[in-house]
Amino acid sequence: MSVEGTVQTLSDAGVEFVIIGGWSAILHGSALGTTYELDICVSPRADNLRRLVQALAPFHPRSRDLPTGSPFTWDEATLRKGAVLRLVTDIGMIDLVAEVTGLGSFDDVRSGSILVDAFGRRAWTLSLRSLIKAKRAAGHEKDLKALPELESLLEVEEP
Repeated sequence: MSVEGTVQTLSDAGVEFVIIGGWSAILHGSALGTTYELDICVSPRADNLRRLVQALAPFHPRSRDLPTGSPFTWDEATLRKGAVLRLVTDIGMIDLVAEVTGLGSFDDVRSGSILVDAFGRRAWTLSLRSLIKAKRAAGHEKDLKALPELESLLEVEEP
């Protein structure tokens, strides 16, 4: 998977997105391990969805939730249909979300984010406080296991 290539592609295309989930934790210094997909919250604005479609089209996005060979149309209408779209592309797996549990819509997520240097670009990622809040609200076992380390990182960041 090329998270670096994905972030660079989206940033260079002017796509408005926030890195969430495991890669957000990694960008804050988490050592809990790797994650196999890049989770991002994307702005639902029509011009942003158009940029997203154009940016990823060369990498042949397909839904991970459909059987291999099933018809899938990569366009703005597909992006507007659901709150979560789990993709596999030629550059890796990407999960696109419209909202983040515990935080809200893209605008809410963006307001709880910070701009960081990531993969040779400036990119938005959840602040540690927002990441902790989202993981606690999600309540998945892997998210709850990450909380002690993330809370320790927060203590170091904000003594």
